[in-house]
Amino acid sequence: MNIKSQSGFTLIEVMVVVVILGILAAVVVPNIMDEPENARINKAKQDIRALELALDRYRLHNSDYPSTEQGLQALVKKPTGAPEPRSWKGPYVKKMTDDPWKNEYQYLSPGTHGKIDIFSVGKNSASPDDDIGNWNLDEDFTAN
Repeated sequence: MNIKSQSGFTLIEVMVVVVILGILAAVVVPNIMDEPENARINKAKQDIRALELALDRYRLHNSDYPSTEQGLQALVKKPTGAPEPRSWKGPYVKKMTDDPWKNEYQYLSPGTHGKIDIFSVGKNSASPDDDIGNWNLDEDFTAN
């Protein structure tokens, strides 16, 4: 007696696995895809906090913040022009870096939101809706 038994998956079993994989992909992939953008947002927030602390140290030494024209470069190299720094003890940061979207951090003194504004134009530089600034660091910018 020579009976061969065939083993394998039935069409129903294969379809069940495909459906399960589809459900997992629908739930997991969007969460994984948003992580790089959320990491960029958090990096920008940390950079802005660090720049704000460096500017506060600058003000402590020089009695005023750098002007908008002097900009954030005043933290790296002694600025010229008004207001002239009284006792520049920099550099206050080693070098200026771009935000995570490869744009320069923006600086205004006086700011429109406070004494100074430090901000990133975010992912969409054309729209102020995603600007991340020292005035809104506690807001939720997570990618949807």
